[in-house]
Amino acid sequence: MSNTKTLTAEALRQFSGSETWYRHSLNRNVLYTEGVQYLAEQGGAYWLLDAIAIPQTQVRAVAAEEFQVWTLKVNPDSSALLTCDDGNGHVVYDQLIPFTDFPLPEVKLYFCNDVIMLPGEY
Repeated sequence: MSNTKTLTAEALRQFSGSETWYRHSLNRNVLYTEGVQYLAEQGGAYWLLDAIAIPQTQVRAVAAEEFQVWTLKVNPDSSALLTCDDGNGHVVYDQLIPFTDFPLPEVKLYFCNDVIMLPGEY
């Protein structure tokens, strides 16, 4: 198994819609799309799916939002900030990630109707 991450922003833009749904292993109510599966596999970021799925049941402010925009911003020191906002820029949750080797400087994911998706799959 290669440890080389091949994820690019251009590759993520190729996804629109999804024919296959994947069920999250820890929060079985959460599904995710083909594009998100690709992101997790190619970016070594299944942890990112966990970081979105788990607060759905444990953080009241997150669960209260019907539509969520999750943004991961990676800093030059390899730390990152993961935020969840209501789609209008109002942050309802954030989490500091002390270290990540996620290959992109930023990625946005949507969460709606119990599905994590890329913006192009919305």
